[in-house]
Amino acid sequence: MRMLLFCLGICAIAGMAGTGSAGSVDRQPQPADPARHAFPALGAVAERKVTVEWNRFYDHAGLGAILANLHEGFPNLTRLYSIGKSVEGRELWCLEVTSPTGDASRKPAMYIDGNIHGNEVQAGETVAYTAWYLCHQYGRNEKVTQLLNRCVFYLIPTINPDGRDSWFHEAHTANSSRSGVMPVDDDHDGVADEDGPDDLDGDGSITTMRVRDPHGRWKPHPDFPEFILIPTAPDEPGQYTVLGSEGIDNDGDGDVNEDPPGGYDMNRNWAWDWQPNYVQRGSHEYPFSLPETRAVADFIAARPNIAALQTYHNNGGMILRPPGREGGVMRAGDERIHQAIAQRGEKMLPFYRSMIVWKDLYPAWGGEFDWAYAAQGIVSFCNELWSARNQDKGAANPTPEESALFLKHLLFGEGVVPWRTYQHPTYGLIEIGGTQKNWRRVPPSFLLEEECHRNMAFTLYHADQMPLLSLNQVTAEKIKEGLYAIRVEVANARLIPSHTEQDVINRIHPPDLVTFTGPEVKVLTAGVATDRFFKQITPVKRRPERVEIPTIPGMGAVWVQFIVSGRGKFTVTLDSPKANLLEHTQNLP
Repeated sequence: MRMLLFCLGICAIAGMAGTGSAGSVDRQPQPADPARHAFPALGAVAERKVTVEWNRFYDHAGLGAILANLHEGFPNLTRLYSIGKSVEGRELWCLEVTSPTGDASRKPAMYIDGNIHGNEVQAGETVAYTAWYLCHQYGRNEKVTQLLNRCVFYLIPTINPDGRDSWFHEAHTANSSRSGVMPVDDDHDGVADEDGPDDLDGDGSITTMRVRDPHGRWKPHPDFPEFILIPTAPDEPGQYTVLGSEGIDNDGDGDVNEDPPGGYDMNRNWAWDWQPNYVQRGSHEYPFSLPETRAVADFIAARPNIAALQTYHNNGGMILRPPGREGGVMRAGDERIHQAIAQRGEKMLPFYRSMIVWKDLYPAWGGEFDWAYAAQGIVSFCNELWSARNQDKGAANPTPEESALFLKHLLFGEGVVPWRTYQHPTYGLIEIGGTQKNWRRVPPSFLLEEECHRNMAFTLYHADQMPLLSLNQVTAEKIKEGLYAIRVEVANARLIPSHTEQDVINRIHPPDLVTFTGPEVKVLTAGVATDRFFKQITPVKRRPERVEIPTIPGMGAVWVQFIVSGRGKFTVTLDSPKANLLEHTQNLP
């Protein structure tokens, strides 16, 4: 009986579920904008004025559209302008982001760029993501609001738009299109760019050519024959000879792919430790001979408020700092600052390592951030975006087999170019295949936004360490009637000094200036305290109403004293190129 009732109940429920098409439709979700019903995950906002999908890449026009949309959506926070043009005439777009409070040109500034190498594309997305995040979080996130109130950001997603667009829209390997597109005669035959790679099978990627050869020393991997080739054992018959990247001998000189488009390196064209091409490959004709590097250098040099610089490259998971060559310039105090910031970055960026370029990577002459630090005195970093260890969150770089498992199980084979036959004019019947250009050096879609956000967070930490100065204490002590000692404490609440040691030693920028004015007050003498407890002062030699301070140390202070006569109101002003203009007014006792 119980079994019968149970069966009847199940049948009744089944009958109710199947009755009436109208009832079935009522229980289905209705089409709508899901963003209206979103609950924000930590680290982003649900309501977005500018919607950008950060799990994909954008060409130069796409990055420009993102910046234009941000400027339109946040006109009070942004300015959008070009700082120059590329070889092919593309604009180098800069989005300036800061709050409308105060004069932007007097705020400490952080300069951020990316994609100096055309194929290092996620650098552009990381810079654009930083702009997007700053705009959307202002007024919502206290830290971002404080940053934009006191700082200004200059954000240029790509300074090599020609190389970027070439990589997107033409056939390349993961490593090609590093250069720009100005023609260079790489093989010195009197003709430029006449023998580059050829997309023989038309799949949009330059992959590998191999030919069956009983004397060849390569064979397909037994578990991943689609794209991994491994050496044969010494006593094992050969199967393949690897011929190199796809291409033919376009100029008939007996070499293949020896003169591709471009042929220089924008990150070797800067006017610090520059060396000619026979010393530093890719350096081009002379420092700033390229319009892109010249435009960026002019932009930075014209803005003495820039106290921090971040440039993004790929790949390897590195937080790089100068110098680029052994014996290059890095002052001891400045090195401690760079090291401290980079060590925090290692905590924020899993699998990233803090490294000195020449010591831990390779020597490089004429680099961008070498110039920024040594010639401009700016605390500068270069992040190599994306570590292969992120594939499996492993302690070491993945083996080829582990990478193959990633492609197989997480990308379901996407990124693999199956081997196919091709009748080559020189080699005869060959096979072409391997992996697509967007594998290895750039993250897959579902890890791209993580790379953007973590590196953005490191950059904002760097920006937050720019000098934060204050006229912390201004005291007036009466010495006798009509004579007073005015003591001023100029404090810095951040790690980066108002002038780096490199800046101070080479007098790159004007020193900080503390001035004293008052309609009925005369400054008799003034100076900087060498011992604030015993009130020992080193007096200035002339114009005592203005005291020059070489630098305000990070997390420290400098004390200035004025001996004045008179009465009434006085004003103390601090003018620091990298840390704003401050004033304090009060009356003499």
